[in-house]
Amino acid sequence: MKNVLFITADQWRGDCLSHLGHRVQTPNLDALASEGVLFKRHYANAVPCGPSRASLHTGQYLQNHRSGTNGTPLDARFTNWALEARAKGHDPVLFGYTDTANDPRQLSPDDPILTSYEGPLPGIKPLLQMGTFPDAWADWLESKGYEIPEPNWRLYTEKLESLEYETGLPHAAALSIPAEDHDTTFMVDAVMDYIKDAEQSFCVHLSLLRPHPPWVAPAPYNSLYDPALLGDFKRADSPEDEASQHPFLREMLANRHYAAPTDDRKTARLKSSYFGLMTEVDTNLGRLFDFLKREGHWDNTLIIFTSDHGEQIGDHHLLGKLGYFDASYHIPLIISAPGLKSSDEPVDGIDLFTENVDIMPTLLDWLGIPIPVQCDGQSLLPLIKTGQPKSYWRSEAHWEYDFRDVVNGESLEQRLGLTPHQCTLNVIRDERYKYVHFTNLPPLFFDLETDPSELRNLADEPEYQALVLRFAQKMLSWRMNHDEQTLTHLALTDDGVVAREAPRYAAHNATA
Repeated sequence: MKNVLFITADQWRGDCLSHLGHRVQTPNLDALASEGVLFKRHYANAVPCGPSRASLHTGQYLQNHRSGTNGTPLDARFTNWALEARAKGHDPVLFGYTDTANDPRQLSPDDPILTSYEGPLPGIKPLLQMGTFPDAWADWLESKGYEIPEPNWRLYTEKLESLEYETGLPHAAALSIPAEDHDTTFMVDAVMDYIKDAEQSFCVHLSLLRPHPPWVAPAPYNSLYDPALLGDFKRADSPEDEASQHPFLREMLANRHYAAPTDDRKTARLKSSYFGLMTEVDTNLGRLFDFLKREGHWDNTLIIFTSDHGEQIGDHHLLGKLGYFDASYHIPLIISAPGLKSSDEPVDGIDLFTENVDIMPTLLDWLGIPIPVQCDGQSLLPLIKTGQPKSYWRSEAHWEYDFRDVVNGESLEQRLGLTPHQCTLNVIRDERYKYVHFTNLPPLFFDLETDPSELRNLADEPEYQALVLRFAQKMLSWRMNHDEQTLTHLALTDDGVVAREAPRYAAHNATA
């Protein structure tokens, strides 16, 4: 009997593990990394949440699944790990959210999911759905006697104190909800209740909101990390200096949704709460891991811990996930399952480049399910077993960002002199160099050995021209290779809808 516990913690930077020497304390994830394997160079393939999770769940790069922004429907032609697992007799269930905008051709006109990108992934059974409006958590809190604010998302933001760190408190203000009733605790408890009652093997996707904003942590996690010590931002001296790096960055810094506060004390306070929420997640995952051991599930459960993307948290004078900087794309990945490693000797981690497109192949490989030809990634199980790939492995990480302004019309496109279809960037990043390609804007090039903070664009420096050309050629070859890989295994039906080779998908799509 093989079980799956697939955990995503939203917006978790890849460097934020105490196992890696970071100040954030994550003892339970450190222990998981010691028993399993930590992938040190793991990257998301897109931001924000919707596009990234589309890659995570389908094993495809954004250029192939084409769900480029939050709310862009994911075409029903594509399978995913939950559909494949369900077809083989497993019962994938969801606690949280998958941020999937489902294909409207598969929905009735009255379906409310049509107005939101927070629908469930096809093939997965939602048992406890959470999202912008935490209805399940709010109902549970109300049953315990809490007064529920209107709208109920204010449960994420209402604080005990009226002051904040930048207005006189020695630390960030605490959330009014105590930690024992917080949303992370609530969700982990629900997963344990489900597993306890499961009559057969389980296949659980636990999609935690934290440490995604709002960055308001319950006590004692609000005061674990002193904001006064958190001013170590990686950035230029001023937002104006930062903006001079590239026209795209200038626009992002002028956007109130992405610009960090001008008061560094506030940014440091947000960072303190961000770190506190991470430690709270780790504490609750420790409870979950102890439960699996007590219940006898530890020795037959594949555990995957990762995130959908990272967070700028003040670096480059930015907040959120956007653009091309490593802080938005480098994320943690820990995989553990007894019997996978060929040796019980501690492994410091795997330094090869891995990506979120590898998660679906890994899940299916563990369950003994053939990996669909649509997948751009590969199973990580051979790497875990031997520390080495079975055959060819990538020598770089790739990611994409679609930055068209679908909410506010053409304002961004007009300011940059682009059409909506030109609002894209692609990144190729190896051990030393990083190349950023824009469809109709100048490129960027960084030497990460001499400039790990990505502050100096070398694209126009004469001595780097040969390298810029070589990386542009590598980018073109990568895109052509993966376009060809997808088209080779797709066939157009008479009505122009792409069908998969598997008969059930061909039959499904022929009637779409």
